[in-house]
Amino acid sequence: MKTIGLLGGMTWHSTLEYYRLFNELVYQKLGGQNSAKILLYSFNFSDLRTWQTSDTALLAEHLAKEARKLEKAGADIILIGANTMHEYYPQVQNLLTIPVLHIADAVGLEIVKSKLKRVLLLGTKYTMQGDFYKNKLAEYDIETIVPDENQQKIIHEIIYTELTHGIINDNSRNSYLHIINSIRQNDKIEGIILGCTEIPLLIKQEHTNLKVFNTTLIHAKAAVEFTLST
Repeated sequence: MKTIGLLGGMTWHSTLEYYRLFNELVYQKLGGQNSAKILLYSFNFSDLRTWQTSDTALLAEHLAKEARKLEKAGADIILIGANTMHEYYPQVQNLLTIPVLHIADAVGLEIVKSKLKRVLLLGTKYTMQGDFYKNKLAEYDIETIVPDENQQKIIHEIIYTELTHGIINDNSRNSYLHIINSIRQNDKIEGIILGCTEIPLLIKQEHTNLKVFNTTLIHAKAAVEFTLST
């Protein structure tokens, strides 16, 4: 079994989900007393937020530096445990000799398997407004729809004022579902990407009949497949 290196703390709530999923998925595959081999570097999320708003070059430098430490410690693959932080994927991958598993590659492959072409991307404003995620999905011939500016503000604020603190609010879930249904009527979306690793804590498949792509789960599954490959 290969070793997963996880850059976590983005936030610890989603990192906890990654850890749980790695181990559950390995157990499902191998049974017995098997669990995942994991190396974790957990950032102080407050530091990440400071760098994100003041010095993104420094943020990328820290991500790459800690990923390199995980490689030196024996990781065979690196995961960045947040959708938004994949904006700095090139800087991290360029410093390593082992692969960094891009979350949008894993998601793109899942969307292709589902034979969908037009999906809604929910996430932080950095993910929804940036090109790094959309461009990666375009490589899989997937058209990405994003909410309008006012809808993005609602989604972003709920992530940072509630979900990153572990707060799950029914009213916030209803706000998300209202946005999803509004866009569905106007843009004929076929599925929804939960493009922030905290959103699956709030929105689940049971809340909509659109296909939901839980990026945390998809990313973890792809990592486990890699670790168990020969």
